Amino acid sequence: MQSATRLTLLLCAAWAAALLYGEMGAYWAAHLSCSWPSASSSSPSPDNHVKIAVIADPQLMDSTSLGLPASSVALQAVELFTDLNMRRSFQSVILPFKPDVILFLGDHFDGGPYLSDEEWQESLFRFKHIFSMSEQRTNSHVPIYYLSGNHDIGYSGFHSVHPKVISRYEKEFGPRNYHFLSGEVDFVVVDAQTLDGGAKQSKERASTWEFIKTLSAGNESNPKVLLTHIPLYRPDNTPCGPHRSSPVINQRIHNAGMDQGIRYQNYLSKETSDLLLRLLKPTLVLSGHDHDQCTVVHSTTFGPVTEHTLGTISWQQGNLYPSFMLMSAGPKLTPNSTDSIHGVLTNLCFLPKQTHIYIWYIFQFLITVLLLVFWPTNGLSSLPYMNKFVSFMRSVGAELFSRTKEKDDEEDGEYEMVFDAEGSMHLVKKAVTRPPRTNSDSQTMGRGNVVARPTARKHQTEPDSSVLVEMGSETPPEDGGKLPRPSKWNIRKVLQRLFRVVKSIVIIAALNVPLYMMLLFKDWIDR
Repeated sequence: MQSATRLTLLLCAAWAAALLYGEMGAYWAAHLSCSWPSASSSSPSPDNHVKIAVIADPQLMDSTSLGLPASSVALQAVELFTDLNMRRSFQSVILPFKPDVILFLGDHFDGGPYLSDEEWQESLFRFKHIFSMSEQRTNSHVPIYYLSGNHDIGYSGFHSVHPKVISRYEKEFGPRNYHFLSGEVDFVVVDAQTLDGGAKQSKERASTWEFIKTLSAGNESNPKVLLTHIPLYRPDNTPCGPHRSSPVINQRIHNAGMDQGIRYQNYLSKETSDLLLRLLKPTLVLSGHDHDQCTVVHSTTFGPVTEHTLGTISWQQGNLYPSFMLMSAGPKLTPNSTDSIHGVLTNLCFLPKQTHIYIWYIFQFLITVLLLVFWPTNGLSSLPYMNKFVSFMRSVGAELFSRTKEKDDEEDGEYEMVFDAEGSMHLVKKAVTRPPRTNSDSQTMGRGNVVARPTARKHQTEPDSSVLVEMGSETPPEDGGKLPRPSKWNIRKVLQRLFRVVKSIVIIAALNVPLYMMLLFKDWIDR
């Protein structure tokens, strides 16, 4: 019983360590493993740079995500754990960097265009709670900029049928096309969902292109960063760099028919992408939509342009390695400078692998149950193979010790010098004379015969009955009662083992479930 108690305490400690790391330590490690980008690895980010945290595709799950009704317990559980993870990532990993600006690259919701006004408001409340700035006490007025995504307002083929989704979005998140200045770097935000509209009478598409053309004729002294939710065109099977974990996604476009616009696309068309780059001449492009990391370089007439497609921050959107980006926007460059790297610096950061953490919890639970079920009552020493193993190790040790002793005896012997007929000297070990053995209890039967002792014969013919105990045998009770049947005895042993397992699991849960709940909700409530 003491062995089972020690096992239970050991499992309690193992679960506490796993929970502390999975719910808190992993986020500390993610924060410590990343830093603000700098021009060189030895120098920190300059103080005159504006520090920007970039987040892509939170895509809050709702009734359109899994095909479950809004009142479903399973859907509510998935929403809760997804929201908890994103809020903890934002509060424990991103906000401690104390960014000056926060930028969202679109797809705030999952089924935004298809939600009713009530469901949309509920998702909006969750979004504001997850990415709350109340914890940022040092600077509570951090500006936040938003991009519209296809999961927020849909594509041009949806706007022609449901125009209210755009007005509903702009009421809460601001205009779809705008630009802002940060660190003397112009950030240009475009509604990429309407660029390839194709609809004949699309005022949304017309307004987007009018904004782009107006901006292209403006001041070009500051470097520009193009922000688009949908990535720019790239040929099929274009490599995405070392940070991508999923297969590359190629171009796919679905049209609504009757020239009503596009229903879905993975990338912008080549014509649209080339026109955007030619009009805006950006030094860097940031995009989302793909849910996985991808870095490509576009060739233009004014030089190469790097595009970073940022992976999702959510662990429920098909990416096992959720991420965010830290970006430093520096002061404007000298007129003769062509190096844009010092104007805008980026660093990709990864969040804890929440899927792997949950898989580890399941694996540890199975190991816990198996240990509790098959652990011997008297510990490992009661197992037959353990006794054999210990005996084997003892015999090996005794054999090694005896060989060492014989070798020492040979080394400690006496030697004498002997000269042969040719005058050469040899060392010869002296013969050791041993006194003859005497034994009063034995009788000599003759030279070379075996001596048999009376006591030895007694032990050979009369073995001790105390050591001949059959395993599993039962001694009859003194009152003459009947022995219990083997089947009942086995059932009793199974029930006892089951009771012990349940008791141990209850003890482990009683100590670790409160710890897990405390760690789970420690970042959920605004302080």
